Amino acid sequence: MNSLRVLVTNDDGIDSPGLIALARCAVELGHETIIAAPSVEASGTGAGLTASGGHRQVALSRRTIEELPGVPAYAVDSHPGLIALLACRGAFGGRPDLVLSGINFGANIGRALIHSGTVGAALTAHVNGITALAVSLDVHWDPPGTPLWDVVDPYVKDVLGFIEPGTVLNLNVPNRPDPGPLRWATLTRYGRVQSRIVNQDDDVIELQTVILDDEVEPDSDAGLLEAGYATVTELRSVSAVERPRATPPR
Repeated sequence: MNSLRVLVTNDDGIDSPGLIALARCAVELGHETIIAAPSVEASGTGAGLTASGGHRQVALSRRTIEELPGVPAYAVDSHPGLIALLACRGAFGGRPDLVLSGINFGANIGRALIHSGTVGAALTAHVNGITALAVSLDVHWDPPGTPLWDVVDPYVKDVLGFIEPGTVLNLNVPNRPDPGPLRWATLTRYGRVQSRIVNQDDDVIELQTVILDDEVEPDSDAGLLEAGYATVTELRSVSAVERPRATPPR
């Protein structure tokens, strides 16, 4: 892959070590790398175009990343979807050739990834004609696991070696010292983690995060991750269904 202009973002915030690990991949591949990430965590924001506080002006501040000297970095008071859109409009020094989003703390799998800020940034870039890759590490949170960020590096570099221009891919890597080989995967029906209503009254709805124990399709991202494989899935962003339709009724 020729040298590219790469924008690295995430939804875990500018201080996430996963962000630094992903940016380091781009730097080691010789790409011109710029970091722009939310000033605070923005998980679960999907492709939302919201600035912090709902303002139309977006505040940003320069940061110095000690592990990546010379890499421009910005903490942005907005969700990752808006950061990706701003990058596509030429903010942060110019329009990127590639957007990398992650490394997310926890897998982004199944149709539930529509809610992910990590994936939302990649999809926003793709809608605007930019090649994009969302990257997640399957860290279990119950009990909490220690993220092994460095195991993701070779998979990101492999994917960047074959990603086709104009596409958007979703990469998930098991959080173990010796993850299995990379496999193409379908999306499982929803995901392994869901929010459920556990209490509701006139003023408050109380949610609880639960892990599903349903069986998953063996060739899906969830099934392959549980079997120890790293998975990659090509996503389709917003598009019309191309099939003949009757004339809509008046």
